Amino acid sequence: MAHWIKYGLALFFLAGGWCVQAQDHEIESTEHESFNPGTFILEHIGDAYEWHILTVNGRHVSVPLPVILYSRQSGFRAFMSSRLHHGETWRGFRIAEEGPDKGKIVEQAADGTFVRPALDLSVTKNVFALLLSIVIILSVFLTVARRYRQHPGEAPKGLQSLIEPLILFVRDDIARPAIGHKYNRFMPFLLTIFFFILINNLMGLIPLFPFGANVTGNIAITMVLALLTFIITLGSSNRHYWTHIVNAPGVPWWLKIPIPLMPFIEFIGVLIKPAVLMIRLFANITAGHIVVLAFFSLIFIFGGKSISMGYGVSALSVAFTVFMSVLELLVAFIQAYVFTLLSALYFGAACEEVHH
Repeated sequence: MAHWIKYGLALFFLAGGWCVQAQDHEIESTEHESFNPGTFILEHIGDAYEWHILTVNGRHVSVPLPVILYSRQSGFRAFMSSRLHHGETWRGFRIAEEGPDKGKIVEQAADGTFVRPALDLSVTKNVFALLLSIVIILSVFLTVARRYRQHPGEAPKGLQSLIEPLILFVRDDIARPAIGHKYNRFMPFLLTIFFFILINNLMGLIPLFPFGANVTGNIAITMVLALLTFIITLGSSNRHYWTHIVNAPGVPWWLKIPIPLMPFIEFIGVLIKPAVLMIRLFANITAGHIVVLAFFSLIFIFGGKSISMGYGVSALSVAFTVFMSVLELLVAFIQAYVFTLLSALYFGAACEEVHH
């Protein structure tokens, strides 16, 4: 029920944001532009070539990130994203401000038009946060593993006492019931995706650099996670799994012959399952960020009408933001659990033996 509430609020604020105007969040030094909540929200949940922190008196405070490109005209190029600030062009490269490549780096071709480089390996905001989460995960688990190796048989302490219950939870409440006696071979992957999703969800809730990126709300990230689950499911499948798809027992023959209706539906289900994994995680995390940013936008919207209205609505906005943050904290754990559980169920169905 909670995720439906978030989806409804997200759609409401995002749709309404396009027609409500106040003061723009990016203030130029010479003029004030209208505040567009839709643009504000989309810019903050999207990826970027720099890490924008705040704007003070018309001056943008941001952390530039490395840009790594391969151009057909000039080969490999590496520079900091600060060279492309505010629509500036540097050696033929710029960040597109409109069109299908909006927000992406484009290169000026020989005919004067701007096209995407042949290869873009830049460290964007999401990539930086992704690498940071990997460092955190490795640091945590190497520390815990060292503790187990140096003090075998002792009661867990410190970080070990925090991580061990989560590991046992994934093993005893997810992997073992869903997969069966073959669960141990899938534990490394299940633990990896559980802690990867959980840590990135929690990092996305901290609105301070270097946290706050929308990693698990990026559909490319969730697509890769779902694709890995799909590949492992197919790689672990046995003939009984495919027999249930091609010739499901207990299904009337007229649903199989002459038109293979049920086999077709079962095969489509094999493809839909990873798509559901991808969309579920992406939609839940993105919706939560949209709702939180929408409540912040209310302050600027009403503040653009009058200062007193801005102060009046700020208390309500902050209260709802705190409520949504607590809800998002719960969702961070739930989504890690759901993704891991569904992956384990798919693995269990793929390697299940026939029962007589």
